[in-house]
Amino acid sequence: MVGLAKFEPLGVQQLISPTYGVPLRDLLRLEGMQGTTVLAGHGGLDRMVLGINVMEVPDIADWVKPHDLLVTTGFPLASGEDHRRRTVALTRLIRDLHARELTGLGVKLGRYVDSVDPEVLALADELDFPLLGLPMALAFDDLLRQAYGRIHELTAGVLERIDALHRALTLLVLEGGDLDQIAAEVARVLDLGVLITSTDGRLRASALPEQLRTRLEQADLLEPGGRFRVERASTRPAPVGDGEVRLQPIVAGGTDLARLVCFSPHRPLSRDDVVAMERAATVAALLVTRQEAVAAVENKYRGDFLRDVFLGRAGDRTYVTEHAASLGWDLASPMYVVSAELDPMAADEPPVSGRVRRSWQERFATAWRQVCEGRRPVIPTVDFTAEVVALVPDGDPGPDGSTPVDQLVAAVQGDRGGGRRPFSVGVSRLVTSPDQLPEAYLQARRATEVGRRVSGGGGTTRFDSLGVHRLIALVPDPAEARAFAVDVLGELAGDTEEAADLRSTLQTLLDHNLNVAEAARQLFFHYNTMRYRVNKLERLLGPFTSDPHLRLDIAVALQVLQLRG
Repeated sequence: MVGLAKFEPLGVQQLISPTYGVPLRDLLRLEGMQGTTVLAGHGGLDRMVLGINVMEVPDIADWVKPHDLLVTTGFPLASGEDHRRRTVALTRLIRDLHARELTGLGVKLGRYVDSVDPEVLALADELDFPLLGLPMALAFDDLLRQAYGRIHELTAGVLERIDALHRALTLLVLEGGDLDQIAAEVARVLDLGVLITSTDGRLRASALPEQLRTRLEQADLLEPGGRFRVERASTRPAPVGDGEVRLQPIVAGGTDLARLVCFSPHRPLSRDDVVAMERAATVAALLVTRQEAVAAVENKYRGDFLRDVFLGRAGDRTYVTEHAASLGWDLASPMYVVSAELDPMAADEPPVSGRVRRSWQERFATAWRQVCEGRRPVIPTVDFTAEVVALVPDGDPGPDGSTPVDQLVAAVQGDRGGGRRPFSVGVSRLVTSPDQLPEAYLQARRATEVGRRVSGGGGTTRFDSLGVHRLIALVPDPAEARAFAVDVLGELAGDTEEAADLRSTLQTLLDHNLNVAEAARQLFFHYNTMRYRVNKLERLLGPFTSDPHLRLDIAVALQVLQLRG
């Protein structure tokens, strides 16, 4: 007993890493614990024991660590105390130990403490804090030796399993394995369902049986399109029935690369599982880094070729078609050129660094590439630094009437979870020959620009639907277009609040074919108020209600201001 005091500089007798431990229920089966009775707190017997500490002073709560099993002869509880004061002190001690996440308290009964008051037992039951009655014959040095022997035995087995997993994963990477093989190995060793996703939850590899996938869909953690909702498990485990889902970031060189998602359907993941996930994420980072380096080179090669096609300098039609076929692309079938760009940051958003903006673009391009590569035939997709361009084959509408382009955009958008940014999309006219690709690319870019100006971003605009905006966008000198609007609208083209209000009234009136009553209802004006405004507008602009040519000029001028600003 005297020897125990020599361990006090360590704070507690905790001689192993706090990562591993033994359930208290198993520790009670040790030979040295024979004769121990559970006085209260039976609901906490599955708590983990990471170390043993011996109580020698009443204020021990300041010297314990989480997941200790605290044992005592009872002397610090009995010295100089009457029964009532001892009960109060023991109640306070149990509350303090529970708050510090201790596993339990064992007290030798019979010498210094004969029994434990029912008030104390009730508190231990309420907190599910195990309170043990230790036999008088128990020697603490035997308990320490046997408990740490059992913990070290478990630790050795766990470390061996984790090291074996690490070696197997490293070998897979060295032999050219892919993420699916890594996911399968982690799932086999840990007996878990495993996903490897992009940072915003898009699936990159999977070892997830169909029944587990269904469970995740029912828990609303998997979108219908297959994206894992990383935002719902990013900071803490997500409970699913009796089990849970944990997410481990895959990081290398300070760059956030991907996510390792593990799902246990029947139990919470143990500390050992978490450590194994960390090891697996480290190895996966090597493979993801390699894959992204290869993808960057391939994207540059493909992007350079497609850029040459758009500039009309890639060669004749036969060469372009054959070279595209060598890349797995079919440029002979009818298709649309799609240009997608992230929308500018909102005025109320805090500024971010160029590195963060580039990470947004990389994630955006990856999302498009993953969605497009999942289609048959594979859709050509390249990242042009500030935009993503895809050549989408024409096809039949879906059951809901959506076109192939609509389906791609919806798949990339998902539910906008995982930190995804809003974006605008422009779609060209139908392309029936590679020779038409340069003009189609310009159409898609123009549709993106005009659509963002008209709708404010976040939408899909087709070149064929631009109408008069298409002509306005073709005016090479913005100042000339602005001058036309000022000539037609006069002072209504100003930047004042009154001018903007009158322009809104004018546009609503034109939208309702000069029906004053309908326009008044739309703007919640009294009919006479609307008549007054119409008269004022005619004084400023001329008799537009009776002159169709003037009305046309006014309508175009309003669209110029909307588009050009």
